[in-house]
Amino acid sequence: MNEMINRRKLLQAGGALIVAFSLPMARAATPAAEKTLSPDRVDGFLAVAQDGRVTVYSGKVDLGTGVRTALTQIVADELDVSMKQITIIEGDTALTPDQGTTSGSFSIQNGGMQLRRAAATARRALLRRAAAQMDRDISTLSIRNGVVTAAGGERLPIGSLVEPTALALDIEKDAPQKAPGDYTIVGKPVRRLDIPAKVDGRFTFMQDFKLPDMLHGRVVRPSGFGATLVSYDESSIADIPGIVKVVRISNFLGVVAKSEWSAIKAAQQLKVTWSSWNDLPDQGKIWEHVRNTPVVHDDVTSRLGNSRAVLGAAPRKLRATYDFAIHTHGSIGPSCAVATFIDGKLTCWTASQATHDLRKQLAAMLAISDADVRCVYVEGAGCYGRNGHEDAAADAALLARAVGTPIRVQWMRADEHGWDPKGPPTLLDMRAGVDPQGNLAAWESELFVPDGSATFVPLTGAELAGLNSLGKLSPGGVLNDLSIPYDIPNVTTTAHRLQSTPLRPAWIRSPGRLQNTFANESFLDEIAASIGADPLDIRLQHLEDARGKELLERLAKLSKWRERREPDRNAEVVTGRGLAYVKYELVRTYVGAVADVEINRKTGALAVKRFYLAHDCGQIINPDGLRNQIEGCIVQTVSRILKEEVTFDRSMVTSLDWASYPILTFPEIPEIVIDLIDRPQEVPWGGGEPTCAVVPSAIAGAVFEATGVRLRSVPFTPRKVLAVLRAS
Repeated sequence: MNEMINRRKLLQAGGALIVAFSLPMARAATPAAEKTLSPDRVDGFLAVAQDGRVTVYSGKVDLGTGVRTALTQIVADELDVSMKQITIIEGDTALTPDQGTTSGSFSIQNGGMQLRRAAATARRALLRRAAAQMDRDISTLSIRNGVVTAAGGERLPIGSLVEPTALALDIEKDAPQKAPGDYTIVGKPVRRLDIPAKVDGRFTFMQDFKLPDMLHGRVVRPSGFGATLVSYDESSIADIPGIVKVVRISNFLGVVAKSEWSAIKAAQQLKVTWSSWNDLPDQGKIWEHVRNTPVVHDDVTSRLGNSRAVLGAAPRKLRATYDFAIHTHGSIGPSCAVATFIDGKLTCWTASQATHDLRKQLAAMLAISDADVRCVYVEGAGCYGRNGHEDAAADAALLARAVGTPIRVQWMRADEHGWDPKGPPTLLDMRAGVDPQGNLAAWESELFVPDGSATFVPLTGAELAGLNSLGKLSPGGVLNDLSIPYDIPNVTTTAHRLQSTPLRPAWIRSPGRLQNTFANESFLDEIAASIGADPLDIRLQHLEDARGKELLERLAKLSKWRERREPDRNAEVVTGRGLAYVKYELVRTYVGAVADVEINRKTGALAVKRFYLAHDCGQIINPDGLRNQIEGCIVQTVSRILKEEVTFDRSMVTSLDWASYPILTFPEIPEIVIDLIDRPQEVPWGGGEPTCAVVPSAIAGAVFEATGVRLRSVPFTPRKVLAVLRAS
């Protein structure tokens, strides 16, 4: 599935033809080598071969999440072919439409539905073509396993219905899609297509990818993020065999060698002098730094009633501040890329989650046209946001242009932890007012977060080389879920967009939604405790959304929430339960969670023992894949909440290995119990991120029930837990 082929070879192989029919609505034929990339045309997404095999061109890519399997299910069911007949090509800018970045849990919700419409259009066109050939009414025909069958038994394989000349076909928005009850593949638990090859070693990860005559590159990193290159002594690596070239472009310094080990040794041994740079803030005063950073502008994300006046007059006021540390992506396999630069044209093999965007950035960096850059997706070792893949691609591109030979750049752990972009530090101030009758009357929140949105993150190599990569301050969609899903009469939620942030930012799984939901749900728990309300009841009281209420009731039943016992807060090891809820971005996937935790009051050690999840993302494509996603959300986010925090001195990141940036270990993984709410009649939403959002507040609520103290600062390390316990 990772074989690299060009357009012509792809279309010639096995007589493969872009879905083409002699139909009145079809456009004029285009040469096979000029495959359209239009997201508005069937042939942008699908091709059918004469043997009935179907090729799917997806701009959305599988980052190890099982999306490939779900997309195959969608097309197979809508087109009425076997999943075995389908091959998916992902994220190749020369072959696949630009469907946007693979992020935000949109691969199924948006990308999958584009494929469904394309397949539905193709299916109707196939039936029309068959009806003409069989001289039958289209209503008497059906397709099953890639064969059109007439009521009288006459059969035509779909491969026989394509013509030798490709015709473009517009996607019809009104092409009839199957009724939910007619699906035979969608909604069924299908084993992931990629796992067998990964288990037996046949699968080609980006880190395994090779080209003939490929050389190896390493970048020599500055001593500080803003340090400049003063000098280097090339003779200091003269004893290392196979050195091909030392490449300097302004502050970008790289070595190219015939073997990877020689490149590693050269990068470590090369004698380099950098200028002194110590302009990072004091990490011990990070939150003062955040508060003192200039505000570019304010975004009011919701306003209802007059929260200021009601809050000012409220007889009981509550305040709390929550902070969320800087996180790195921590991809288990460090980033890697391979690039060639021949005759002014760049080809880059990359695990980027956004190959079409990367193409534009690499073109800008090299000052060539977008048409002269091709980015080809090869699955890497995890992503969950904009990690170092794009930066490794930029490194490889710069070295390939300098040397004129295919170059592989493999980052090492210190590169990944030190130089990938980070989830920015996030600070939230919360206020609420309770009226004389004990009702929650007013809610205000203020978020301090960098300006910018999910766009191009500056490429590190381009920045060092003094070249343009279209990059801007890009923390991701960090304003989402600052607004709350609850019915409160007076609400104001405001984001203070900051001019800068200490480390180059980018989005990490559930950016903003995770931090904002942590503060919202934790603060609601604090309000509930102040008025003597149960955490479940206060949510149900302030919810008008029927699906949300149903989800919470199912969660309560699943977890036996109403049957829980009062904890013994005097024991050495105490236990507690916490509950959290989110309607993701207030417009899609519903998730409710209950966490069971244990806290050692003497050591401060916090263990998450169990998570109960109720999950409603509308129509479920693959329940097994969805469970995988939910479990992954829980495991990764528990790790982030209990352990993860980037450390830095005044020059650079210092958490450069797994000892200084620990993650959750296998014995620490909680038991996970899931209730999937399938709604086949509804549109499908995403499952790759929403569960993350409820994890921190559910844990914090459980800690409060167990100990009576509040954790408001992520990560919840033993040191922090002990400090809060001792202060109580």
